[in-house]
Amino acid sequence: MSPRRIPVHADAVGRREVPLRITVDDELLDGIAGQTIAGVLLAAGRLAWRRGPSGAPRGVFCGIGVCFDCLVTVGDERDVRACRRRARDGDVITTQRRAAEGANFPATDGG
Repeated sequence: MSPRRIPVHADAVGRREVPLRITVDDELLDGIAGQTIAGVLLAAGRLAWRRGPSGAPRGVFCGIGVCFDCLVTVGDERDVRACRRRARDGDVITTQRRAAEGANFPATDGG
C-alpha cells in the first residue's frame, strides 16, 4: 500500500475525497470513502488490533484477504477481513479476541 495521495488539483479523473468516520473499540477514526477498514486503522497508526494464538500482535499481513490476521467484528458480523471490507460512514467495529485471551489489543506501535 502506498501512502501517496494525488492532490485534488492534479487529479485528472476528478475524484473528490469524501470523509467518513468509524468507531473502533469506542475510538472515533476518520477515513476517506473507498478506504478499507484496515486502511483507516493503518492511517490512524494502528498496526495491530488482535493477537494470534502465540500472543504475537496481528494486523494486516497479506492485505488481499488470503490470511486471517486482520479479522474484526463489524456491527454484529464477526470474522470480517479488515483488508477486504471497505469502511462505511458510521461503522461500529470491535477488535476480536480469542476466548482464552484477556482484553482486546489496541496497540498503536505494532508490538
